Amino acid sequence: MSCPYQCSHEVEQMCCVAKGAKHGPAPIPEEGKWVQVKEVKDISGLTHGVGWCAPQQGACKLTLNVKDGVIQEALIETIGCSGMTHSAAMAAEILTGKTVLEALNTDLVCDAINTAMRELFLQIAYGRSQSAFSEGGLPIGAGLEDLGKGLRSQIGTMYGTKQKGVRYLEMAEGYVSRLALDKNNEVIGYEFVRMGPFMELLKKGEDPKKALEKCTGTYGRFSKEMGAVKTIDPRHE
Repeated sequence: MSCPYQCSHEVEQMCCVAKGAKHGPAPIPEEGKWVQVKEVKDISGLTHGVGWCAPQQGACKLTLNVKDGVIQEALIETIGCSGMTHSAAMAAEILTGKTVLEALNTDLVCDAINTAMRELFLQIAYGRSQSAFSEGGLPIGAGLEDLGKGLRSQIGTMYGTKQKGVRYLEMAEGYVSRLALDKNNEVIGYEFVRMGPFMELLKKGEDPKKALEKCTGTYGRFSKEMGAVKTIDPRHE
């Protein structure tokens, strides 16, 4: 049997032994089907990857919606590094339209985004996707559902010191404006502002004070009746 590749003299002198096992790769779940992935075009699904830069100063969460090997949708969320936001802006343009293999071998501007792409590739290549058992997969635009109303990333920001204790600054609900403390000075609740809906109301011409009232909520035991002795501004008190 002729070989199109150069072989060593030792291999050329060997006789051929028939290959017995001819089964394909193990099937992986993709969009409600079991698929034997042999080429890039066989990969489909919506999944995530998390990456970090070398000094671990910042991190990136990358969400891609891949159809027939091609990236149709990209959501890039970054935290901890101001320069990374500009990198994400460029990467969001770079990624869509590329195959996952192209994207894996493309400089996505920031080390953390590159690492997230590597981790995401490992997820989707092994069938670990959010849409693995969703027949037909998820539509283009499903990535935005991770952001909720107002299309803002869900970020938790907390700060604490041994001397002064904890401060909640940002929760999934939004910007934390006040903390409720009980008689022992322990946090028992908080007040928050949903910044996405708040900005939407302002854009529609709503009075700022009324908009703030509509978008302010509380969590836990925030009222006096529920044990709150005082409230503090976590950024200034």
